[in-house]
Amino acid sequence: MSHDQSDQDRIESRAHLLPEEAAVGSEDPEAQADAILAESDIREEDRNVAPDTVLEHRTSDETVTPAAEPPD
Repeated sequence: MSHDQSDQDRIESRAHLLPEEAAVGSEDPEAQADAILAESDIREEDRNVAPDTVLEHRTSDETVTPAAEPPD
């Protein structure tokens, strides 16, 4: 997201409901968009804020323990 884009522009852009959101409806799409974007900004600032969403950075060598012997 561009840093030049104002908060209101971001909210108006996000207020267009996704198909899943439109299916259940929204009483206030702009308030919903504001809440979604605020939470997104918090998560962007601190990646550890959201529980159970820790992204691990490992190489394939770090994910698998090599077998001592090849299988028969």
